[in-house]
Amino acid sequence: MTEVLDTARSVSAPSPHEPWTTEWAGLATREVSAWFGERKVLDRISLDMPARTVTALIGPSGCGKSTYLRTLNRMHELVPGAQLAGEVLLDGTDIYAAGSRATAIRKRIGMVFQKPNPFPAMNIRDNVLSGPKLAGLPVADPDALVELSLTRAGLWSEVAKRLDEPGGALSGGQQQRLCIARSLAVSPEVLLMDEPCSALDPTSTRRIEETIREIAEEVTVVIVTHNMQQAQRVSDSCAFFLAAENEPGRVVEAGPTNAMFTTPQDPRTADYVAGRFG
Repeated sequence: MTEVLDTARSVSAPSPHEPWTTEWAGLATREVSAWFGERKVLDRISLDMPARTVTALIGPSGCGKSTYLRTLNRMHELVPGAQLAGEVLLDGTDIYAAGSRATAIRKRIGMVFQKPNPFPAMNIRDNVLSGPKLAGLPVADPDALVELSLTRAGLWSEVAKRLDEPGGALSGGQQQRLCIARSLAVSPEVLLMDEPCSALDPTSTRRIEETIREIAEEVTVVIVTHNMQQAQRVSDSCAFFLAAENEPGRVVEAGPTNAMFTTPQDPRTADYVAGRFG
């Protein structure tokens, strides 16, 4: 294991330089492997996530999907002892390269978590504006930004007259869309979503799926989901992750969503999407 770790990149303090900027960024990984201490959890993941599309990461629990998602905006490095090898490319440039700052990367590649996490002491308006505030971004017209962000998240019509109410007073589905609005307020190029509908009712799930399809016209979306019907509904492409017992997660197959569900090339993919294991 020592030899392997010697080839891995220790993910620690970023350098002070700001990264580049670009429009319509696509995301890709090349030979990405990840460790927690000496335990290897991902093995040589190479995957393309084209700009302005939705990529779904599917597979059983424990196969590394969420870990992989966190490598895509340098959240993996927040875990003590985390290690990474390979490249994560945003519009062709490695986000882990010397000269890029993790905080700046996370402005460009946002994250929405499984459990909605609005700031309970803030009202709806301030929750949205907290995104740019925490990112240190100036806001010329706060009211316009709040309306735009909530509209893009599919929530404006429901809360336009309630902006002074606490974010925590919203329903679970509304809270998740508020978190999406907060992420969109910093104008990310990529939005990562880790099972954003897992705790929601069917109506809230449907609305968030509609939001995902709408924002994908402007933002590259990568979503982890255990719901195969959801993957079919919202994604343009899928990547099937699998980990054998005591082995790291690997991508078994990746491709257009329709092909993955109708004519998969690997029998393990066929079994999983048909619900025969998982």
